[in-house]
Amino acid sequence: MTKNKTGIVNKLYGGLSMSWPAVILYAVGTAVLTSVFLILPVFRNTSFERMGVNLEAWIFFAVILMANCRKPLESACKTFVFFLISQPLIYLIQVPFTTLGWGIFRFYKYWFIWTILTFPMAYVGWYIRKKNWLSVLIFAPVLVFLGYTIFESWFECVHHFPHLLVTMLFCILQVLLYIYVFFPQITQKLIGILIPAAVAVFFALKAPQADLQATETLPGDPSFSDAAVIVVEDPSICSVQLHSAENDMVYIYAHKYGTTEVVITEGEKEVHYSFEIYRDKSATRIRIEQIEP
Repeated sequence: MTKNKTGIVNKLYGGLSMSWPAVILYAVGTAVLTSVFLILPVFRNTSFERMGVNLEAWIFFAVILMANCRKPLESACKTFVFFLISQPLIYLIQVPFTTLGWGIFRFYKYWFIWTILTFPMAYVGWYIRKKNWLSVLIFAPVLVFLGYTIFESWFECVHHFPHLLVTMLFCILQVLLYIYVFFPQITQKLIGILIPAAVAVFFALKAPQADLQATETLPGDPSFSDAAVIVVEDPSICSVQLHSAENDMVYIYAHKYGTTEVVITEGEKEVHYSFEIYRDKSATRIRIEQIEP
């Protein structure tokens, strides 16, 4: 049993054939899966919906791709093309299913920047295959990010169980996989555990987090029906839902302090708001302002 599990892991990180047709199929497959998570209401406000919003799943996909390339330039080119295909395809598939229509591509800018960055990052990232101290150095920023995401999802899970439980477990699994596969020495493994653990503990002790559920009236005297669509630019700050009874009010679930743009669309009507979650003395406050697009 152990040998079979080890064989599967080694196959995943170095034993796959990543030809160009395989890369294209890989990109299309992950894009379709992500689109399903974003479109179907059953996945709304879950760890699965985060796949189309946050980076943790795409780090997982990218590491598999880089580990199965033979040269650093091949890794850079194929990872770049993988993101160049998958990310716009996710938005394209959503077009018929959202009232935003083609306007949904306004949110692609964030992923386009990351797509460009994947070329140099994947070139350097290929050297994780060396499985030495260079691998530890390359993985360090990834472990920091995963450590923060573990903290963030743990905090959300504690207060709204089981929300983001899958995200937390998925990120922990990534950390353990990378340490197991790419960090052969015991010292390297210990450092690999300590980096995300230290980050998670640091933020748990230092950063005050918002934990607030509130009902607020939207400015500008708007009127929306249940068919209106709400898009939150940064869902890690807050999630927003229309009030079931009052058409000018929203439920807000604040997760952390910060400001994010919220767009509410119904037919031809599109209204933009700025939602600010901030701390006033000892209380968490919410400020909503209507803004020009």
